Amino acid sequence: MSTVSLLRAHDYELDTLRTKLEELLAPLGGMAAFVKPGNRVLLKPNLLTGARPTKECTTRPEIIRVVAEAVIAAGGEPFVGDSPAFGSAKGVAKANGLAAIAEELNLPIVEFKGKRYEAIGESFNHLRLSKEAMNADVVINLPKVKSHCQITLTMGVKNLFGCVPGKMKAWWHLEAGKDQERFGNMLVETARAIAPNLTIIDGIIGHEGMGPSAGEPRDLGILGAASDVFALDLSIATLLGVDTRSIPTIPAAEKLGLSPLTLDAVEFPLLTPQDLAVTNWQLPERMMPIDFGAPRVLRSTFKQLYIKFIKEPLDAYTNAG
Repeated sequence: MSTVSLLRAHDYELDTLRTKLEELLAPLGGMAAFVKPGNRVLLKPNLLTGARPTKECTTRPEIIRVVAEAVIAAGGEPFVGDSPAFGSAKGVAKANGLAAIAEELNLPIVEFKGKRYEAIGESFNHLRLSKEAMNADVVINLPKVKSHCQITLTMGVKNLFGCVPGKMKAWWHLEAGKDQERFGNMLVETARAIAPNLTIIDGIIGHEGMGPSAGEPRDLGILGAASDVFALDLSIATLLGVDTRSIPTIPAAEKLGLSPLTLDAVEFPLLTPQDLAVTNWQLPERMMPIDFGAPRVLRSTFKQLYIKFIKEPLDAYTNAG
């Protein structure tokens, strides 16, 4: 059976949050069960964008801080990495208040670079994934609880899509955007390849409605953790009262034998999804096609190619003349 640790947490005050994190991880063996001295530990938050910090659409810096402190206390060497949808990891981190924490804790913030890796499953012969994530000794996944206008709900599995670097994410939206099932399979295969050692989900304040960024904050008062990201996602979706069949990653994980079919196969040592049940969680008022960003992505890609192969060489030639 998978073990999912769930508890109530109502604010981001640091001392309280440190205590809550210790309580949350205790049934899983504490941070020392995942991090050994000398381990390089990737902290993978949801950085998404720096444009809407008051809308609670990114993992809170306080969560990143207390997890980094716990990793350091266990002897690990944490670093933060992501491939945000808009902007660089360092730029988004700075906009969301993480820069000062990173400087204080000597916590590097890295930009993901891609490399081709053979896929484990049969659906894809390869995946292009972050070398930094694949080479880390330990991966701690730090998603935010959010509604999502393309896949209904984004949690631990979807957060690992941030380990697909740069424009490759846009390519997947184009390649699999007409087929929600295939897109869900890709997200699950990506999560299986990254294989996070621990997922800690930030549900103290969630983001409901037209997520991943155009919705509104919602007080939930929930923290969750598990070594099994698929069981954790199933648990969070259940307590929110969301039909799990509407979230393409969950049936995809079930089909591949990665997710428990029901919560009967999950152990809850603290609180259960029923204890934490949320009423009237707001899903997107309308769903968007997965490839909705294609025109903008194509324009952006063309602009980059123009600068690299036309403008810069022409400027160099002109200056030399």
